[in-house]
Amino acid sequence: MPLESNCIVTMSFDFAVRVVKLQQFLVKEHKEYVLSKQLLRSGTSIGANVNEAQSGQSKADFIAKMSIASKEARETKYWLELLCETGYLDSKQPHVVSLLAQSEALIKVLTKIVKSSQASS
Repeated sequence: MPLESNCIVTMSFDFAVRVVKLQQFLVKEHKEYVLSKQLLRSGTSIGANVNEAQSGQSKADFIAKMSIASKEARETKYWLELLCETGYLDSKQPHVVSLLAQSEALIKVLTKIVKSSQASS
């Protein structure tokens, strides 16, 4: 787990860990490689961009990185929903419900960060 006490850093890292484990499950149990790889890329990209934003060279750089993280969170939610609709995941399972809720929480927090940062610049 990251050492920073920054909430969004921790949230995005924890989410990435869950996405990696889900991708491993999808490959092992369902032999699903294409959608799960898309999920892996977008789900881990959120935290990578959040981390890059922490050392942004300017406020504009920070906003740009957080905006990318927000877009990646939306894309990840899309892949999760698609995996549910195509039967790879059961949207009623607690871990899937939790992942979808976690992705929605990330979207909300990142959107708020971007909007408040834009308003104060």
